[in-house]
Amino acid sequence: MNITINNAPVHIATGGKDFDATQPAVLFLHGSGLDHRSWALQTRWFAYNGYSVLAPDFPAHSLSGGAAITSIEDSGDWLIALLAEVGVKQAHIIGHSQGFLSALELVKKAPKSAVSLTGVGTADAIPVNQMLIDTAKKSAAKAANMMLQWGFGQQIHMGSSPTPGMQPIAIGRQIMSRNPLATDLQCCAAYVGGREAIKGITVPSSMILATHDKMTPLKAGLATAEALNAKVDVVQGAGHMLPIEAPKQVLGLLSSFITRSN
Repeated sequence: MNITINNAPVHIATGGKDFDATQPAVLFLHGSGLDHRSWALQTRWFAYNGYSVLAPDFPAHSLSGGAAITSIEDSGDWLIALLAEVGVKQAHIIGHSQGFLSALELVKKAPKSAVSLTGVGTADAIPVNQMLIDTAKKSAAKAANMMLQWGFGQQIHMGSSPTPGMQPIAIGRQIMSRNPLATDLQCCAAYVGGREAIKGITVPSSMILATHDKMTPLKAGLATAEALNAKVDVVQGAGHMLPIEAPKQVLGLLSSFITRSN
């Protein structure tokens, strides 16, 4: 599905089915440098099991045009505009990594927009090493390669793949190298409003975390979960790229939580 926000084209994946605003909606938000393909398995399942799916590419990412958003706060405003444009008043909101920070701002600014909130491989603050940001400014491909080496658990590095015939690190590198990775990382580094945003969130919440996440360590995710009073699930042996690395486990946890939160 393609719409226009702020005079720029926006691509929204809908899980392989036409979007129907009368059904319960699930909003999937990708992480830094990524796009809607992070959620390929999860979006398809929800689309074919009674939900309408929205998995947008943020501005300047992959199939969406316009200028990259330069702050997490502004991304919350953009998401409010997106929901209004497609006619959705409430959704189950799921964010991976940076996408969760954007979700916090969305729910902070439009509390009635959320039926439930889930963070995947994330925390309410994501400090980013300045060296990585500087690297991304010079070469998104080089920074992407660094992040993907850190971002996956051992099984992926040993050649295992949850999708036969597809190598997650190679696909991730291809996507991230073409997107505004430096801008995304700078947004994460600058965002300090997450814990304040959490104070006003009262909807059912969950956190899906990983034991080997080197980018948003498990300890940080657990602290966020405690502040949210969220349900916590920890995927053993996985890293930061949970939606891609452990798609079946993430889907199982999401479907169980969301179907109980309707």
